[in-house]
Amino acid sequence: MLLSNKFRIPGYILIITGIVFAVLYFTVKFRFEVPVFALVSSYLKTKYFTTFSTNFTDESIYLLLLAGLTLVVFSEEKHEKDIFKVLRYKALVRTVIADIAFLAISVIFIYGSGFLVMVMINVFLPFIFYLLFFNFMKIKELRNIKPG
Repeated sequence: MLLSNKFRIPGYILIITGIVFAVLYFTVKFRFEVPVFALVSSYLKTKYFTTFSTNFTDESIYLLLLAGLTLVVFSEEKHEKDIFKVLRYKALVRTVIADIAFLAISVIFIYGSGFLVMVMINVFLPFIFYLLFFNFMKIKELRNIKPG
């Protein structure tokens, strides 16, 4: 069961906002501090069930991108066709295979903090793989449908 097509626009807005925040974060060091509750906080000293003030920009970027991609991936197309169910399944299978390959290559060739970056990227990568696979197959399928 998919979300209504009306969720796609808010999804794209969240993605664009997340990208803008990311660009500002990495180019002009945009930051905003907020008080947070943490189950575990490990900076100079490991603390459990604690509150403190922290730069929440990177978490905001992560949440905006994750929420936006989720809405876009799980929303119907404007003109949803029955064949799209098959294409969604095929895209999902290809996504799992591509993601496993990405993780395997990361484990074999990337070490230290670089590997942690790959793990963080891998939160978004399945959504991106899925959108690419599904849209390429959808375009191909729509070209093959003969009018009339």
